[in-house]
This record gives sequence, structure tokens and C-alpha cells, in this order.
Amino acid sequence: MSDDPRSLPIPDGWAEALASWEDLLRAGGATGPTIATRTDHGRRVARALGGTPAAVTAADLLAWVGGQSWARETRRSVYASLRSLWRHLLAAGFVESDPTTALPKVRPAPAHARPIGERAYRRAVAAATGRVALILRLAGEAGLRREEIAKVHASDLLEDLAGRSLVVHGKGGKDRVVPLSDDVARLVARECLAGGGWALPGGVDGHLSARYVGKLAADALASATLHQLRHRFATVAYGGTRDLLAVQLLLGHTSPATTQRYVRPPDDALRAAMLAAC
Repeated sequence: MSDDPRSLPIPDGWAEALASWEDLLRAGGATGPTIATRTDHGRRVARALGGTPAAVTAADLLAWVGGQSWARETRRSVYASLRSLWRHLLAAGFVESDPTTALPKVRPAPAHARPIGERAYRRAVAAATGRVALILRLAGEAGLRREEIAKVHASDLLEDLAGRSLVVHGKGGKDRVVPLSDDVARLVARECLAGGGWALPGGVDGHLSARYVGKLAADALASATLHQLRHRFATVAYGGTRDLLAVQLLLGHTSPATTQRYVRPPDDALRAAMLAAC
């Protein structure tokens, strides 16, 4: 079977099933980026296997996924999408069996932080202007995700006794308040004024898409990603405070275990731990 040729149309036998599943995702409150990722995975398998969902066997599915050279986390994400899809198809009567029960479990990748190097970050920020500078600094100095950066609006900028903060619209409809440095706050205010309210005006409900925000960051960083800027923020914030709970709240994580994956322990902390055992 060929790899997923995205130029091909969705087979007719899959269209209704995929549309029904997308309706379920929306009804369940899945975010726009989550829906986009899940449905992209569904369209991939539809194009690759053709026919109808009811005709897909466990052998078909295993042959297709086994032929893909995905990274481990990508494979975990695709398998999660396929399991969600077939659970819905089975419940809705599109299929009579679930071939995803044959998919093996994929262990998560070992947890390790991968912050961008400080020199590379400073060079990228110094070279960036306008909205690109804003994107880089909101990720690297406030810890925002790409979809959170895309939604920044003038009405989210707050002023309190300690300075200015930003109401961040996070995953699952969960808002949090993130303090900003005076410099970043001025940059947010300037871009919101220039954009008529939105810091990053565009065609998705008035703002840029999260995917395009990520692309702008990747283009500016050359050999790093916007997500590595979140790792940079987490590592620097923890290094300055040794307060994992504070970093967890700033990043919008529900579990400190997730935050630990973003933090590279400071070199002096490792040395201090070693000396304490001597």
C-alpha cells in the first residue's frame, strides 16, 4: 500500500464516517488543534486503505502502520486517533468490529527537556521584528503554546500592582493568568494596537492559526521549534526559583510530572546534590 498521498480525495466510503467522528470530537469539546490533528490522522488512514471502514481488517491496519517511519510520539498520537475513530464507528454502527484492538502499545519516549540554547534564542529574538518577535518572546519568556499565542487579544492584557499580566486561553478551555515582563507587555500592547485588538490578526476567528504561528517561529529559529522555547522558559523559570509548582501553573499543566519533562535541572543543582552525598 502507498503512503498517505494527501493530494488524493477522501474515498466516498469514508466521508460520512469521518464527518460523524468530527462531529463527536466537536461535541466533546476538543480544541481546534486537537480536532485538526485527529481528523488528519483519520484522513490518512482513509486514503491509504480506501474502500470503507467496515472493510478494514486488523491485518490491513497493522500492515499500514507498520510501514510508516514515524517518530515514537507521532506513532502514539496516530494510534490514539485511530482508537478514538473506531470506538466511535463501532458505537455509531458504521462497523461491526474494531481492528485497532490489534495495535500494540507504544511506550512514551523517555522524559527529557530540550530547551533551545540560550545563544540561539537570543540571536533569534535580536533578529526578529514585529509579530515574529512577539511569538518568540511569548513562548520563550512567558511559556505560551502556539495556540495560546495565536489567541492573544488586547482584552487579555491586565494591569495589577505588580505589573502587567496576560489571561491565557489554554487547552480544554482552561484560562490562566501569566505575569509578563514590562518589555514583553509593551510588545503585546503594541502589536494588539497595530492589529486592531488581536496581537496576530488573521483568518481564523480573527487571528492567525496555531499552525502558522508555529511555522513563523520555526522559520525564525532555523534549527529549533517553538515548543523548545517553552522548554527554555520552564528551565530558566525553575532555575531561578526551584519552584516546580509555580512553573507548572505558569505552563498550564495539570500534573507536575508533565512539567518535569520540560525542565532541565540546572548544573549547579546537580553539583550541589553530588556534594551533599560526599
